[in-house]
Amino acid sequence: MYDNLQTIKDRDYAGKRVLLVGAAWMAGEYAKAFRAMGIDQVTVLSRSAATAEKLAGEYGFSALHGGYTARLPDLEPFDLVVLSLPEHECIPAVESCVRHGQSNILVEKPCSLYSKRLHALAGSLSGVRVRVAYNRVTYPNFARLHALAKAEGGVTSCHYQVTELVDSIPFGNNPEDSYVRWGCSNSLHVISMAHALIGMPEEWQTYRTGGLDWHPSGDRFHGAGRTVSGALFSYQADWQSAGRWGIDVMTPENAYRLIPMEDLFVMRKGTFSWEKVAFEIPYPGVKQGVAEELAVMLQPTLEAAIPLVTLEQAAMYTGLAEKIFGYDA
Repeated sequence: MYDNLQTIKDRDYAGKRVLLVGAAWMAGEYAKAFRAMGIDQVTVLSRSAATAEKLAGEYGFSALHGGYTARLPDLEPFDLVVLSLPEHECIPAVESCVRHGQSNILVEKPCSLYSKRLHALAGSLSGVRVRVAYNRVTYPNFARLHALAKAEGGVTSCHYQVTELVDSIPFGNNPEDSYVRWGCSNSLHVISMAHALIGMPEEWQTYRTGGLDWHPSGDRFHGAGRTVSGALFSYQADWQSAGRWGIDVMTPENAYRLIPMEDLFVMRKGTFSWEKVAFEIPYPGVKQGVAEELAVMLQPTLEAAIPLVTLEQAAMYTGLAEKIFGYDA
């Protein structure tokens, strides 16, 4: 995976036509990646003329306004459609794209806060390629760790931390569900990355207690189990206390740490110090994982070596969060 990831900067993406739906902050990160990859045939589509023209103008792209519902029926198929939208708009936008002939779609994570809705969407589609933009599973450090762990006999155990900085959550910017199900809205960044490394749980126990006014299902979460690969795992989160996201992974030879999650450190057997592991970033200055997943979407043969998250996999990740945080499916 890591070696293949390093080839994406040498590939030719010129001539690819992309529709970018949305013009908020994350859409800007996609636009930055397109520019770095040499892709200039990008159309930015937003409800507002002002936001579409602002983002498009910054990068020399085309702009459309009026929203995807109004505009998609009149557009020819693109090589790629990127849906950079809030969760509650993602499934309707995917359905609208498919209905109007778009067949290669990258939709912003988690696509839905409900696993049943994701399973239903996946089951309703055929003949189209839809992937969910969990960009952390295409981080260069993730790919490097994946390769190292494989060479050392695989992951034997893992612990990950999903404590949230609740005092910095931007309340009021999203629908109420986004906060009531914050584990799906936000903590899945960590959960998906950890389980992409170690596999899905085969047997496990979860514990939770407490609660917050805006998150009644709990504020402290702990669990442990065994994955389908045989790795033991545990997780911990205390939203009333201090902490940060992070993943610790053990192999038969070394311990590895993703804290912060964009870096990689190793503790070698018989030592007590963490050393930074070197890895190359194909597009420095671009949000990690974004150009990487865009390259795979634009050159599908890469996906055999650099797997992206399908709708069914996204549904399983959301199902993990539902069990961890005590949500209804």
